[in-house]
Amino acid sequence: MQKQGTKLAFLGLGVMGAPMAGHLQKAGHDVTVYNRTATKAADWADTYGGSHAATPREAATGADFVFACVGNDDDLRSVTLGNDGAFAGMSAGAVFVDHTTVSAAVTRELAAAAGAAQISFVDAPISGGQAGAENGQLSIMCGGDGGAFARALPVMEIYSKICRRIGDSGAGQMTKMCNQIAIAGVVQGLSEALHFAEKAGLDGRAVVEVISQGAAGSWQMANRYETMLDDEFEHGFAVDWMRKDLGICLDTSDEIGASLPLTALVDQFYKDVQKLGGGRWDTSSLIQRLRKMG
Repeated sequence: MQKQGTKLAFLGLGVMGAPMAGHLQKAGHDVTVYNRTATKAADWADTYGGSHAATPREAATGADFVFACVGNDDDLRSVTLGNDGAFAGMSAGAVFVDHTTVSAAVTRELAAAAGAAQISFVDAPISGGQAGAENGQLSIMCGGDGGAFARALPVMEIYSKICRRIGDSGAGQMTKMCNQIAIAGVVQGLSEALHFAEKAGLDGRAVVEVISQGAAGSWQMANRYETMLDDEFEHGFAVDWMRKDLGICLDTSDEIGASLPLTALVDQFYKDVQKLGGGRWDTSSLIQRLRKMG
């Protein structure tokens, strides 16, 4: 078990990062945070009792492990590279763990840059949404050196229900793409089922009570059907972010020769949701597209 009191840094305090960093501080570690909006970092420190820094480099200086959970490829580069980046502050032998969903290409790029500085890099995208982060029940899929993963695992276990190394650098990001591909199809299917029930004059809740106990059951059905029926879409991963992720999936599918016809179609459906003004709605809002656009 990772000893308590380990010096950690956490970069990015969005709806996922803030509670994840909070779990680390509550577990007895010495956590310094950085956020692009400095007031969020100060507020986090007031809430959890950790420290905050003005730059990623300052946060990472002296840390045994540095964690990041930011927005996209460019955001990740901005907190790792350059004079103020985390890599410039990290000591040889430290481990950088990236929880951002980014392209496998940028993962390999940054893993190489970290390696040149004698820093280990673990790509560790997460699934489980805001609730999973708040409850410490995330699924974490990892790529990178096995030794670095083994060192970081006891720390990541603080906020995860499963954390597994899939393979070498980039394997975690590839696995996250599988996750998003699977979610896209399931949410579209659930949306169509509930929309069909509404059009048929059925009680949607009664329908789900029955079909959820059979082969149609899913996490999405269990956790999203009520809010979908109630037109409430403020409970999870935003459409804007899902389109970013699906774009990565589709770009990568071209590179590796995979066929993703359903994913491409659902990506366009999410584009329709954005046109409805739903970019910040959660991903279950695909049903709203059916109601409004047919």
